[in-house]
Amino acid sequence: MHRNTLAPGMELHNHGSRRSIRSMETDRRRLRLPRVRVPFNRTEGAEASQLATPQAGGTGAATPPLEAGRFSTSLRAFQHRNYRLFYTGQSISLIGTWMQTVAQAWLVLQITDSKAALGVVTMLQFLPIMLLVLFAGVIADRVPKRDFLLLTQSLAMVQALVLATLVLTGAIQLWHVYVLALILGLSNAFDMPTRQAFAIEMVGRDDLMNAVALNSGMFNGARLLGPAVGGFIISAFGVEGVFLLNGLSFVPVLASLILIRKGDLYTVQRPRGEQRVFRDLREGIAYAWRTPAIRLVIILVAMIGTFGYNFTVMLPLLAKYVLGEGSVALGFLTAAVGFGALISALALAGRKAATRYSLFAGATAFTAFLGGVAVSSNLYLTLVLLIGVGASSTLFATTANTSIQLAAPDHLRARVVSLYMLLFAGSTPIGGLLMGLLASNLSTQWAIGIFASLCAVGTAAGALYYVTHKSAVARTTDIAAAPA
Repeated sequence: MHRNTLAPGMELHNHGSRRSIRSMETDRRRLRLPRVRVPFNRTEGAEASQLATPQAGGTGAATPPLEAGRFSTSLRAFQHRNYRLFYTGQSISLIGTWMQTVAQAWLVLQITDSKAALGVVTMLQFLPIMLLVLFAGVIADRVPKRDFLLLTQSLAMVQALVLATLVLTGAIQLWHVYVLALILGLSNAFDMPTRQAFAIEMVGRDDLMNAVALNSGMFNGARLLGPAVGGFIISAFGVEGVFLLNGLSFVPVLASLILIRKGDLYTVQRPRGEQRVFRDLREGIAYAWRTPAIRLVIILVAMIGTFGYNFTVMLPLLAKYVLGEGSVALGFLTAAVGFGALISALALAGRKAATRYSLFAGATAFTAFLGGVAVSSNLYLTLVLLIGVGASSTLFATTANTSIQLAAPDHLRARVVSLYMLLFAGSTPIGGLLMGLLASNLSTQWAIGIFASLCAVGTAAGALYYVTHKSAVARTTDIAAAPA
């Protein structure tokens, strides 16, 4: 993003007095608080220059610039009206989603008192992501993303309201929960790559990392607040109250999507020609693998996403079998991960670029903190380590997500993002199952230790690839900066 500049000799008016540009700059430096910067305003010419490469975001109209000083660098994505609408709606809905996560688990235990049934529900909810997210990326590359998100969010809303109705009428059975969990997973499989790839259309390339960091902060803020609110509502009104409120929480999401101005979106190229699903899928995977900057991220995410991001399985095992605690401690452990992730996301929001240093620092720190959790049997030490796990996981994931999107051309971005989501979220059934098996046959601490070691292997493999392909990775980091 470029700063607006004034031609020599031009002067600014402020409170009726005329000051020189140099005087104004001096005053601004004196008054500026540490790490707070005036957002960059875009001129029409600067915008065109920024997005001149068709594959890098097109030349569509951006949201008109806001007055200087309204947003700091850490909040610069909020310059864009469309993103503000999207963020507001998602913030409300994500709290409802985390409320439903708690209520759904509690409902299954109420119906069956079975740990196995709870595991099946989790598997069914993530299975569609593992099986369909790559195909979802193919579709998302070809359709208007705002309209497609209206469809996926509507499906999730119907799922929550049906679940609420079944519980309210007393007709709920376990197979209902299984089917509805599968439907929610289906919605998420198509929603996730579309939502991720939609960010750059709302904010442009220069504000992408800020938007990704703010999205991460929103997600983890909801993860802190949602379960606590959900637990209170369950105790006061029952699980049906949570399901009903979650269904209603989608209304702001749908309203925000409807209010988004298509004319203010950054235009992107879509694939041309007849759609052939498997050919398009191969094209996306082949591009990701032959692009060194993306291949580096894939190597890291394949190992860390599969073996490191299994908090829903790991934390209950830690609370019960390692720390000897109950549900209250489990709540604190979950909150610790969310707190660390939220602090990291807020810190990252002030950064403008995704760097290789951040990528490897996040991966290395995550592996180290996870290894520390494996050997800790003290509740307070484990809480501190989990804060580190949450912070480093957000540093890694935010940098990886931004790097993937900047290195992918418009017509392939959703397919490349879907590969990223497959390795992160779609691998949950595999990682969770292996975690459970290792914990049952060895111990929880051994299972976490083995997974931390596998994360270390993935980090080392990524470092080796980067060292041997450093120039190629640098050359393909940002497609907008690549030579034609």
